[in-house]
Amino acid sequence: MNQKANYKVLIVDDELPALTNMQYVLANHPQWQLVASCHSTAQARAILNTETVDLLLLDIEMPTQSGIDFARELCRTPNPPLIVFITAYNKHAVTAFEVFALDYLLKPYDDERFAAMLARAENSLQLKQQLAQGGALQDFLREHDAEQTGAEKPLLTHVIVRSMGRIERIDVREIVWLSTAANYIEIHLHNRVVLHRTTLSSMEERLDPEQFIRVHRTAIVCLSSIRSLEIGADGIYFAKLINGDEARISESYLKAVKARFAG
Repeated sequence: MNQKANYKVLIVDDELPALTNMQYVLANHPQWQLVASCHSTAQARAILNTETVDLLLLDIEMPTQSGIDFARELCRTPNPPLIVFITAYNKHAVTAFEVFALDYLLKPYDDERFAAMLARAENSLQLKQQLAQGGALQDFLREHDAEQTGAEKPLLTHVIVRSMGRIERIDVREIVWLSTAANYIEIHLHNRVVLHRTTLSSMEERLDPEQFIRVHRTAIVCLSSIRSLEIGADGIYFAKLINGDEARISESYLKAVKARFAG
């Protein structure tokens, strides 16, 4: 007995052999219903105007409009489908993952890799992650547009963190402290650390100065997370934090930190 189709998928690729191959492989997964196969984003847009789709399998390099641009357009809508890029070129992987892709398959792919992608998409849909992800995507795109236009940005209430196939919204109130880590910063929460590709200075500009204070060129601390200020055996001050971490305080910031902590 065939498994009932639970999810709808739309394929967009300008090459007929690629479309045919995806249709063939998808037929082995009866829980996925193929809504349509399109040769262009224009065709896909028309279908999405009338059909609700759970998963979009999308080529990148296509005439008229690229898959990246089409995905960006879709992610501005209230409830975008999960997006998986399937392409012959790996040069777009960083952009795809940092912005919105759930997955990124390189042609030619094998049946096992395709099945793993569908399993990941199915899990995301079951957990309704696409809803939260859609909101985070819109937040990210608003941030990106503000950067491009030079518009003034408000203080952060949450941080949009992008990683492989996932976009996460972190409430600023969860942040204990932040530190530098090569080309990233580490966002230290109560029970985990999240990497975010930005600079400490850019974060300092967006964090509420009433809540956060720079303690070192490599660290910013939430004032309410400081349990005590202590002096190490080497005479260097550090802040003991509520999650058990210790953040070093440099001499240039020590007076301000003491005043804020005592106040």
